[in-house]
Amino acid sequence: MGMPLELNTLIVTKGREIRIEENLFQLEKEGYRLYPIEIPLDIRKTLESNSSGSALIKKLEWENNKTTITYQLISLNSTN
Repeated sequence: MGMPLELNTLIVTKGREIRIEENLFQLEKEGYRLYPIEIPLDIRKTLESNSSGSALIKKLEWENNKTTITYQLISLNSTN
């Protein structure tokens, strides 16, 4: 039996991110997802929206069919 896995090169928050520290955020997504670590990725609120900024993924956790990423915001395009 295989494990479904999705490869992501974009962080889509849908407004569900949680601020841990000043520029450090955590986001939980359904399913098992793989993201590049320590490589700048675009951040968007939705898949169709413009880029909100860039981030580096610092930590990736898989548990109970959920993926939790901890990322550091490195640039911000807009505060809206």
